[in-house]
Amino acid sequence: MAPPPRLPAGAAALLPLLLLAVASRAAEANAVDVGVNWGSQLSHPLLPKSVVQMLKENGILKVKLFDADPWPVGALVDSGIEVMLGIPNDMLETMNSYGNAQDWVKENVTSYGEKLKIKYVAVGNEPFLKAYNGSFMKTTFPALKNIQKALNEAGVGSKVKATVPLNADVYVSPDNKPSSGAFRPDIQGLMTDMVKFLHENGAPFVVNIYPFLSLYQSDDFPFEFAFVDGGKTIQDKGGISYSNVFDANYDTLVNALKKAGVPNLKVVVGEVGWPTDGDKNANLKLARRYYDGLLKKLAKKEGTPLRPGKMDVYMFGLFDEDMKSILPGNFERHWGIFTYDGKPKFPMDLSGHGDDKPLAGVPGVEYLPKQWCVFDEEAQDKSKLPGNIQYACASGDCTALGYGCSCNGLDEKSNISYAFNMYFQMQDQDVRACDFDGLAKITTKNASARGCAFPIQIVSAARRARAAAPAFVGLVAAALLPLLMVLV
Repeated sequence: MAPPPRLPAGAAALLPLLLLAVASRAAEANAVDVGVNWGSQLSHPLLPKSVVQMLKENGILKVKLFDADPWPVGALVDSGIEVMLGIPNDMLETMNSYGNAQDWVKENVTSYGEKLKIKYVAVGNEPFLKAYNGSFMKTTFPALKNIQKALNEAGVGSKVKATVPLNADVYVSPDNKPSSGAFRPDIQGLMTDMVKFLHENGAPFVVNIYPFLSLYQSDDFPFEFAFVDGGKTIQDKGGISYSNVFDANYDTLVNALKKAGVPNLKVVVGEVGWPTDGDKNANLKLARRYYDGLLKKLAKKEGTPLRPGKMDVYMFGLFDEDMKSILPGNFERHWGIFTYDGKPKFPMDLSGHGDDKPLAGVPGVEYLPKQWCVFDEEAQDKSKLPGNIQYACASGDCTALGYGCSCNGLDEKSNISYAFNMYFQMQDQDVRACDFDGLAKITTKNASARGCAFPIQIVSAARRARAAAPAFVGLVAAALLPLLMVLV
């Protein structure tokens, strides 16, 4: 048998690069136009490298982050995935110092060189929300200018643009017609200056549009108008009609930009999606309907009446996040197209051609033991139940128990058990987290009931990383020991 052909000199060293190039080409061939928001407010995060693998398998090559955490960012290095890095709102004041902005750009942008495909830097996140009562009104624009200046001086400003993701509440329409769109009176001057700056620097306006919230905030809102395939229309000036609130909201912004003097400013939809739990209108059926209509619309590149053509859109979000604030509503923890453990919630065709199939999930996920914390009916003193239930829900996640939610049909005992178990799982199944003044017990019998799943938590990737560190150090020490012995 003839020996295998030998690689030419130097070719072996190039083999990993060639394999990476082939993998990158394969991912690009499978790529879809839509991006996704990758949030980090999970009690048990998934391994970033596994998440990146899942993104590439599904052809998702655009990701929006809410910070610049080196852990997920490091996993995106050499992935070919386009990245929007984030600067949280609590860092905006710090970025008002140009020196700090320079340091941030050096550490989080230029240090990666060409290995990280950074497209945008998101300066803050919805900083002008009415709910913030003007907290970031004075710090956002100076931070934006400093970051863009630092990018320019670092030599990357031509390809990396600074912008500010904004909620759709920064513009209004007195008569609910897109043609009447204008920036909110209290921030009109600030917004006009900011959009002109974006225009001058070739940066886009990033807006978050949530048709679901239109339904959530008003029982009088026409239900079908919330969906891209709804069919209901409203008439505007000039014979323009709108068949869904997404298009109407988008064009309200377009009119606001016209009035601010930048009619051609690029618009990126930074967040759009539909939650799957936490409200009567937040469920798998409606979420699937919404995404199906949206993705088909994007595939057709039809745009909106005022901005026909291809749209730049990021879905919100990637995973359910059990640590998110529920002040806006219980649905806040259920925006993911994947569950907390990286499983797809429903079939989708991200290319928008209607060929729905299960997405690839996150590989290599490990789970805690199959055990649950449940209410102990034999407990003697039940007088402390209310306080313990309140504690479990405040420190855990009871958002699936509300009216119209996935676990709304449980009886009293199962409701208590669900609350106890969610806290127990979020605490890594610590036996001390299943006491509740003697009111709870641990069982190996699946406590799921009446179509309500009592989840088993995953092994946190952060915990796995911490556990692996001593082992790695031990391996290095073992490898170095013979050398140290020789030197001694």
